[in-house]
Amino acid sequence: MPGPKDLDPSSSPRAMIGAELRHARRRKGLRQTELGQVLFVSGSFIGQLEAGARRMQPEYARMLDVELDTGDFFTRNCAATAKSKYPEHFAEAAEAEAQATAIKEYSPQLIPGLLQTPAYARAVFRAYRPTEPERQLDELVSIRTDRAALLDDPTNLVLWVVVDEAALRRVTGGRAVMAEAVRYVADVARRHRAIVQVLPFETGAHPAMEGPVRLMDFADAPPMVYFEGVGTGRLEDDPSTVRGRQRTFELLAACALSPAKSLVLLDEVAQDYAHAKHP
Repeated sequence: MPGPKDLDPSSSPRAMIGAELRHARRRKGLRQTELGQVLFVSGSFIGQLEAGARRMQPEYARMLDVELDTGDFFTRNCAATAKSKYPEHFAEAAEAEAQATAIKEYSPQLIPGLLQTPAYARAVFRAYRPTEPERQLDELVSIRTDRAALLDDPTNLVLWVVVDEAALRRVTGGRAVMAEAVRYVADVARRHRAIVQVLPFETGAHPAMEGPVRLMDFADAPPMVYFEGVGTGRLEDDPSTVRGRQRTFELLAACALSPAKSLVLLDEVAQDYAHAKHP
């Protein structure tokens, strides 16, 4: 079996940290699980640091410098990986997203962020930031829609989303905004930039009624699941937790409409919005 692919240290500060960590660990003759024991984390966590899928935290940087005899290299350089344009609770997930080879997501209330139009994203942000100045709202919208650049090259990322019909029927920003938003989701699916399934109301009870599901796979690191609440979020790599959410997503996809039937429903919903008499 081929070994993990070497990161290009010049591609980003996180890649530089990950490449140096892998080099220093191997120089010490340690396995990922052995180094993880020193930091009281899993071997998977070490693998994600080395692959650039996780951000180096200061407390880990200090321990690594001691264990790997790297002076103050990690302590000095981990600050460079902490800078982010994303909200604090989502920063690490967004950065991991950029490294992912596959993302599987179920969204019960919203069109997923990677599939949102600027107008739809603005309506979402305005709903929970009612007093936000327009300039700051513009920045938030730009940051969210810029993430969709991941879909420009579909060979680098497999995006598979299950969208609840409730998210399509909730009039967010007005009917014109929703018509554009739903048409865009259908267009992304039609151009084979993502696998899109719709979970219809008629399904009734389903495996993910307790909330959203977001899974990420990586080429050289174990998979992770992202848990999100209002203004909060965290990444988990515990294998049993990840397997459980993977099973949830598989069962959910089995309950949802096929991609072809989902396209038909998306087109119908978009037409309903476009032909409505009220904005």
